[in-house]
Amino acid sequence: MDQRREAAAEWVVRLAAPDLSEAEALDFDAWLAASDENLAAYDAALAVWLEFGANAEAVRRGLESRRSRPRAGLRAFHAAVGAVAAAAAAAALILPALGPASRAQTYATRAGEHRTVRLADGSRIDLNAATRLTVALRRGGRDVTLAEGEAGFDVAHDPARPFVIAAGDRQVRVVGTQFDVRRRAGQLSVSVARGAVEVVPLPGAPGEAFRLHPGQRLEHAEGAAQARIAPIAPAEALSWRSGRLVYRGEPLAQVVADLNAQFPRPIRIADPALAAEPISGVLVLDDEAAVVRRLALLVSAQAVPSGGGVILQRNGTPKR
Repeated sequence: MDQRREAAAEWVVRLAAPDLSEAEALDFDAWLAASDENLAAYDAALAVWLEFGANAEAVRRGLESRRSRPRAGLRAFHAAVGAVAAAAAAAALILPALGPASRAQTYATRAGEHRTVRLADGSRIDLNAATRLTVALRRGGRDVTLAEGEAGFDVAHDPARPFVIAAGDRQVRVVGTQFDVRRRAGQLSVSVARGAVEVVPLPGAPGEAFRLHPGQRLEHAEGAAQARIAPIAPAEALSWRSGRLVYRGEPLAQVVADLNAQFPRPIRIADPALAAEPISGVLVLDDEAAVVRRLALLVSAQAVPSGGGVILQRNGTPKR
């Protein structure tokens, strides 16, 4: 085995350990981003781990050995692969009976409400306002369906149980740890703060698969084949958790959809051309009236009270 493949196998073992440190996670990010060959080697090692991961006892012994001897985990990993290969066919028949899907649990937030959910596997989900998602944990995987809204995910490492999020016509599969998924009004975005995620079309949906790394955001309109990859500061991926919304050229319509999830008074846009206007800047979520004033300045528009809400219209437009 060459050094690259050996390193990839060792990373699979290290990422599965419960005592993985933040420094190790950052080291993994750097190693993965260093070359396409590292990425291919890691994918191959992870595929082996997932294929033969049915032998939970062998994996457990390997991880316990790693805690006492740094290299022992890697040796146990290779030994486990050989041992499990002989039993893979039988395990494939036995495991479905041992691991039925758990009962799905739905979590939701109202406008202006945030909520943190800690799952039994150690993962954390932060729900932004006006969000609804469903979680099902099972032996062979962890499945989330994001019906509407936005959520930040900090996923516990478990290569034997992939963490998969269905959002519209795309599926987000976790390879790393911390990221954000937003789905509102048919628009999907996936932003990565740490680690890596894969975004792939659901069966029958057009488009190609993407792998995202820290500092990248994928933007996609549901039903379209195309997707756009944009750079972001990794800290911006989850900035809403600290009361800040950061935009880098997003259309005004998307900004308004986010604000309507945060505040009770609805905001409307007067015309489609203004709705498509790109916005760049930071909005601090304090008082709604102050936020609307700042937004109007960013887009050179005026905010006009109307029917219990606010209409954004271009400067110089006669008031209704």
